[in-house]
Amino acid sequence: MWAHPLFGGALSAVIPHSATDISELREIPDNQEVFAHAHTDQSLIVELVEYQGQVADQDAARYHFEDIAGSNKALEPGAFEVTSVVTLPKSELSLSECSTAWMLTGTQSVSKFNEEARNSVTIHLGLFRLPQFSTDVLITFNDPQSISPESSSACAVGTHQQPWMVKDFQRLVQTLTLHNPGLFG
Repeated sequence: MWAHPLFGGALSAVIPHSATDISELREIPDNQEVFAHAHTDQSLIVELVEYQGQVADQDAARYHFEDIAGSNKALEPGAFEVTSVVTLPKSELSLSECSTAWMLTGTQSVSKFNEEARNSVTIHLGLFRLPQFSTDVLITFNDPQSISPESSSACAVGTHQQPWMVKDFQRLVQTLTLHNPGLFG
C-alpha cells in the first residue's frame, strides 16, 4: 500500500484497490479528487471546501452532509438520514494540522444524471477542520446499497468483485497527510 499524491502532491493518502482516477476520464473541479471503483458503483471524493466558521465543530459534518444532499437533490423528507457522527481522535490521524476531525455515516436517496430512478446510497463522510487555512477537507465514500432497476447504475450491480469496505475508507481518512500548506493559498 502506497500513499497516492493528491492535488499535485500537496496532500497524499492511501487509495483503495481497483480505484480509477476520474480526472483521467473527465473534467473534475480543481478542489476535488475523485476516484471510482473499477467494478462497482462506489466512489471516493477528497474535496477542499471553504471553512464554515459559523458552524460549530460538532455540527459541521452534518452541515456538509446536508450540503451534499442538496447537490444530490435528496433534501425532501425521508430522502436523507444521519445515522452516526463521531469525533476522530487526532492520535489516529496523519493530518495533525486539523483542529478537529469527524466521521459521519448516513444514507441518501439519490439519482444519477437527473434520472427519475433513485438509489439508496450509504455515505461515509470524513471531515477535517483546518481553520488556520480557512478550509474544511471532506472525504466522501459513496456506497450504493440498493440500485433502482431503471438506474443507469443497474448494470454495475452483480459485478461486486471485491467492493471497497468501510475499513478502506477509514484507512484513507487516517493516512491523509499534508505536504504543502501552500495548497490552501
